[in-house]
Amino acid sequence: MDNRFLLWASLGLIYLMIYQAWQRDYGPQPPIAADAPPAQLEATVTDPALPSLPGLPDAATQETAVGPAPAATNLAPLVRVTTDVYQLDIDTNGAQLVNVTLLDYPVQKDNPDDLVSILSRAPGELDLIQSGLVRAGGASAPNHEKRFAAAAVQYELASGDDSLVVPFTWRDASGVTATKTFTFYRGRYNIDVALEVSNGSGEAFTAAQYVQVQRKDIPVKRSMFNVDSYSFLGSVVYDGKAAEKYKHKELVKEPLDFTTESGWIATIEHHFLSAVIPPAGQAAKFSSRVSEDGRELISAVLPAVTIAPGATQSVSHQIFVGPKVQEQLSEVAPGLVRTVDYGVLSILSQPLFWLLQKIHGLVHNWGVAIILLTILIKIFFYPLAEKSGRSMAKMRKLAPRMKTLQERYKDDRQALSREMMNLYKTEGVNPMSSCLPLLLQMPVFLALYWVLIESVELRQAPFALWITDLSSRDPFFILPLIMAGAMFVQTKLNPPPADPTTAKVMTIMPLMMSVFFAFFPAGLVLYWVVNTVLSVLQQWRINRVVGAG
Repeated sequence: MDNRFLLWASLGLIYLMIYQAWQRDYGPQPPIAADAPPAQLEATVTDPALPSLPGLPDAATQETAVGPAPAATNLAPLVRVTTDVYQLDIDTNGAQLVNVTLLDYPVQKDNPDDLVSILSRAPGELDLIQSGLVRAGGASAPNHEKRFAAAAVQYELASGDDSLVVPFTWRDASGVTATKTFTFYRGRYNIDVALEVSNGSGEAFTAAQYVQVQRKDIPVKRSMFNVDSYSFLGSVVYDGKAAEKYKHKELVKEPLDFTTESGWIATIEHHFLSAVIPPAGQAAKFSSRVSEDGRELISAVLPAVTIAPGATQSVSHQIFVGPKVQEQLSEVAPGLVRTVDYGVLSILSQPLFWLLQKIHGLVHNWGVAIILLTILIKIFFYPLAEKSGRSMAKMRKLAPRMKTLQERYKDDRQALSREMMNLYKTEGVNPMSSCLPLLLQMPVFLALYWVLIESVELRQAPFALWITDLSSRDPFFILPLIMAGAMFVQTKLNPPPADPTTAKVMTIMPLMMSVFFAFFPAGLVLYWVVNTVLSVLQQWRINRVVGAG
């Protein structure tokens, strides 16, 4: 009974993952609205007296590259900022981030000089964060289309400093000035942005702060050899209660339109994100628009403020651009950690990651942490596993008597079932008890699968010897072969299947599973190898104890 359940559970797991992949690629999608919005993206402000926000220029007018900062000038197109984790460019047109390079994250581990870059203003790779103020009647305001001045073309975080302040200034002929200040922090990926407005004119200055994310939808070709290709790529919006992922077609069908005091907007990929977080406690109106060529704009507009002549007032927001480091995400904004996409098993994945991270803090090796986590999980399930093992050992001991019954009642299936149930009852054996531990461990296995492929903390993390990246497959398929050997030994310790066909399938099952696991992250295979080896040792000991009884 146990062997057949293992067979069907394993096949069910395989078919579940295949089905999920098929749904992502070919499943039904919401239809595109017949009246698609125009290419000029706009968002509506909360105050009806205020105009639409500055939108996205036509693709033809977009600049195609972000080059290095030019020679020193007070109105340089780009300002280069370098910290211990960033090298980024800020365009003086709008004082907006246009390119962020992550100094600690190479694209491929074997090419450390090719670093991950986030944000782009190239037409084919559009991904931008923008902010500013918008005024009634289209009056001049420091928005993301206005030219700002910078005091220098390069800024660098000094070795003894914990923060770096980079200011940009804007002046209007009416006497209104604005200073947009970016504050960067050592070792962190959150950026504080403050916009201070001084009203030197003779009239009140009324404006609303907005923040927005613009991106271009680029379909990703799925590949079973590339784990990144199966991660969600697109927009995520938090409404104060839940973080929702939005595909491009979903935004076409039903644009966003809600108000919240604790929301944020993000664009995510496998291990990285760019997010903009409006100030908490203020009712921000969230809305979205899309264009026919695949561009998206999601914006949040805050209530308008009025600055009296001669007065000064500041507005602010936060930006997070970088890896999905969960410790930092949870500190920056409520719900931002949900951009780490653990799927429906987050309720298990989050505590598993927390425990794995605590263990790593002690041993400083993610592979060793996975091994120790596996042992802890095994200890947790030990009472059930021990009961299951005793049941299997008793069934193994009863195998000769069961074979006799099968030969005696080979032509009477009903009588055979009745006699076998009587035998189980007489000997105190419950064949179903051997299935329960495997059934309970499957959700843990799937939850750990998502932890290992979605947690950037394990990205390119080495273990030992040939395993240099636990988040990718074993390059030499050694761990899957070890797993196949351990599973083969495990089948020999279990009671033999009554059905000859099932017995043959169980013989080749370890090989089938090793082929399937060959494309899983090495960290997941390591977990299954350790779990199987511990199960073999436990069952071997139980068989000896029961056999001697």
